[in-house]
Amino acid sequence: MAPPEPEVFDVVIFGASGFTGKYVIREALKFLGSSSASSPLRSLAVAGRSRDRVAAALRWAAAPAPPPEDVPILIADSSDPDSLAALASRARVVLSCAGPFRLHGHAVAAACAAAGADCLDISGEPEFMERVEADLHEVAAGNGSLIISACGFDSIPAELGFLFHSRQWEPPSAPLSVEAYVSLQSSKKMAGNIGTYESAVLGVANAGELQALRRSRPRRPRPNIPGHPPPKGSLIERDNPLGMWAMKLPSADTVVVKRTLSTVTEHPEGLPGTEESPEYTEHRKNFWSSVKPAHFGVKIASRSLMVLVCFIFTGVFIGLLGNFSFGRSLLLKYPEFFSLGLFRKTGPTEEEVESASFKMWFVGRGYSDVAHASERGSKPDKEIITRVSGPEVGYITTPIVLVQCALVLLSQRGNLPKGGVYTPGTIFGPTDLQRRLQENRMSFEVLSTRTFGSD
Repeated sequence: MAPPEPEVFDVVIFGASGFTGKYVIREALKFLGSSSASSPLRSLAVAGRSRDRVAAALRWAAAPAPPPEDVPILIADSSDPDSLAALASRARVVLSCAGPFRLHGHAVAAACAAAGADCLDISGEPEFMERVEADLHEVAAGNGSLIISACGFDSIPAELGFLFHSRQWEPPSAPLSVEAYVSLQSSKKMAGNIGTYESAVLGVANAGELQALRRSRPRRPRPNIPGHPPPKGSLIERDNPLGMWAMKLPSADTVVVKRTLSTVTEHPEGLPGTEESPEYTEHRKNFWSSVKPAHFGVKIASRSLMVLVCFIFTGVFIGLLGNFSFGRSLLLKYPEFFSLGLFRKTGPTEEEVESASFKMWFVGRGYSDVAHASERGSKPDKEIITRVSGPEVGYITTPIVLVQCALVLLSQRGNLPKGGVYTPGTIFGPTDLQRRLQENRMSFEVLSTRTFGSD
């Protein structure tokens, strides 16, 4: 008699014992076997290199209850292709949480593409995301695997926030530019996610590889944005509608939003699903027809100038030392010193996590009548400000977002494309993901709309 086929799980969490992974387990357990119609999650497995460490993470995530007996532990290592192939063959959706992703993420995505499993990760690394698209899109599309990076704080709040903002510009108005101002707030001194810091260090070290990759690929179509591009402005500003200090941030959010706008430029009605309902087809087309492209950028904002000074010094240290092997080793060994306390290897305490939150304002400037945008000397005469807000970004918002993305895949797969490598906004924009996030501690608001005379 042939041995029984291995069980296939709705979701497998890879990298489950990491700083973020254990919070993802905790969030997923809230929806496992739920009687709620919004949760199709019926089976879950957790995976990593060390059974003991993953078991400890599972116990932590389930506390104060005992760990569930029906959540098995799978052993898989990003350096062992066979273990990843076995993992991907047993998953409908893999949640990839092991970073830095340029070191550990590509092999996971490749295994999922080969097996036809969907893969969501929480990367904020442009070089990794674009390389996965270049290497795996055709394989994933052929095998029915959706691979979607940046399904955490990088970059769902920015993507859905931009789409939410864009749709507030009702005809005949249209935006020219949208700037996102991110403010991280906490009642306690908060240490950032060490994985974000490590990714930044490796990103600087491999910036040349990203530029070479982009030069080697066909140029993506640019969206048609009315009017003349806005001036670049200064590195640090105070003169903004929020009255906060702000500084330009080389964020993955900017890259991801621009990639989404390029895809929608190629496919103005969005990407059709494999078995989408007529109702969803109509909804998808209406959704994308209401999205208006704009020049987009991200800035870090704070009431305190000293916060921006810390970011500047961290960036200077990474920029100076990140290109040298010895410098990188120092940066990675002493993150608290080189980030002036913004990051530390031990990560934040549970009390620090619970005390933190974020706000992301979207300040859009454009034209009350797009017909005037091409007129000589015309300037924007309309401003809309929206906001996305939620809890701490790395350990609460990211798991919330990642798990809700997985639930959308499980419950609405037929309405989504067969497979391929895409940005979150491209796939999740027309779905009910925004509503789900609003039901799970996040908010999307329109703060103000005003029209003013052009100068």
